[in-house]
Amino acid sequence: MAERYYECMFVLDSGRYAQNPSGTEANVKELLDRCNADVLASAPWQDGKLPYPIQGKKKGLHYLVYMKMDGSQVAELDRICKLNDLVLRHMVIDHTDHPALFNEKLVPSLQDHVAGADAEEKSSS
Repeated sequence: MAERYYECMFVLDSGRYAQNPSGTEANVKELLDRCNADVLASAPWQDGKLPYPIQGKKKGLHYLVYMKMDGSQVAELDRICKLNDLVLRHMVIDHTDHPALFNEKLVPSLQDHVAGADAEEKSSS
């Protein structure tokens, strides 16, 4: 099966992210590596109160990932996420039918967001 373009939004345990941001991001990357996903861009998106408790958690961190992955691996990613206690919820959206939107708008926008956040952190240091 050919590689397809995906957007994945994870809702992660925000307490664990607050304690160890780089370790949490490494855990997400490891999940995606197990599915042979090629991550094009990723970033924490929003941290805050959830509209309803998920697995007893009232707060969650939304973590956005744009990636290329073989379509046959989506079911495996679902399975792995359900077994991982860091991931409270996740949603995968296939953007293969809109490659221009994905490659020219979505991925660069997230990359710019990450670059802006990095520049902001450096200027405040």
